Amino acid sequence: MQDKSTFESATLSGAIPTILVTGANGFIGRALCASLVAHGHVVRGAVRRSYAILNSPITQINVGEINSKTDWESALDGVDVVIHLAARVHVMSETAIDPLEEFRQGNLYGTEHLARSAAAQGVKRLVYISSIKVNGEASMTGRPFTESDVPEPKDPYGKSKWEAEKVLRKVSKETGLEIVIVRPPLIYGPGVKGNFERILRTISDGIPLPLASIKNMRSLLYIENLVDALRACSIHPEAAGKTYLLSDGIDISTPDLIRQLAMAMGKPVRLFPFPIPLLKIAGILVGKSEEIERLLGSLQIDSGKIRRELNWQPPYSLQQGLQATVAWYQLAIAHPSKNRA
Repeated sequence: MQDKSTFESATLSGAIPTILVTGANGFIGRALCASLVAHGHVVRGAVRRSYAILNSPITQINVGEINSKTDWESALDGVDVVIHLAARVHVMSETAIDPLEEFRQGNLYGTEHLARSAAAQGVKRLVYISSIKVNGEASMTGRPFTESDVPEPKDPYGKSKWEAEKVLRKVSKETGLEIVIVRPPLIYGPGVKGNFERILRTISDGIPLPLASIKNMRSLLYIENLVDALRACSIHPEAAGKTYLLSDGIDISTPDLIRQLAMAMGKPVRLFPFPIPLLKIAGILVGKSEEIERLLGSLQIDSGKIRRELNWQPPYSLQQGLQATVAWYQLAIAHPSKNRA
């Protein structure tokens, strides 16, 4: 693991900054707040609803829905850095009449309003969690995405994130607020939901999977590696104005991911070959084409830029991250009321 002092000599002002985390009660937010507190930061957690409860010593501030009218004054008072996690995330079954405009409400307009409010109250830096979807939905095998690629977002979520990146650059030029943008891929770790949790459940239940014929490569990001990188981006002088792509640094195919998870669970690997075209057709028929495409396609990331410029290295390996995730999942099965919140 990285020593706690790795970035301490490169803080914004010589002192450890006070940090506001939006979306503090989410999957990433809880892990990030815990890490920041462990490194001595004064942390405020912005949440949308009053019933959200954060662990002490984090100061909780209820801000309501995040949009162009959110009142940030009390949340930002005395804050040096904002790490903006809160967003309307990608959904599998969209019901909005105009999905792009729905995503824009929080992801674009809300982000711009937060940035301008932060600049007005003397905040030094805003770290924005964007998405690798800004680069595109899939990369060519052996040609990973980089920060210099021309953005090609395909869906409303990715487009709203790209629009937010552009408006943040504009706010930075107009106000001097330092902006750091981070584009992560699929994030996993204790507490993970969505497709990754479904894979864990399927393996745990011993259900055979027709995925042995897949030949792809995907970059993943363990949540503790992400929060470590976010902390670096919040305090390192060289991060100002930069965009960084993040990953664990070792890519893996879908079949190998399942094999590693099964091994960590002590479960047999139940993979069998099946024609890829038929898998795609099956995905369309059951309304799961996006999920199938994620299992089939490649999405590789070159995270060399943040390693070179900030001297950052992920403190945990892919294998360590997968083992920690499996340990959480197995404990969650044994004690669901305590561990699946």
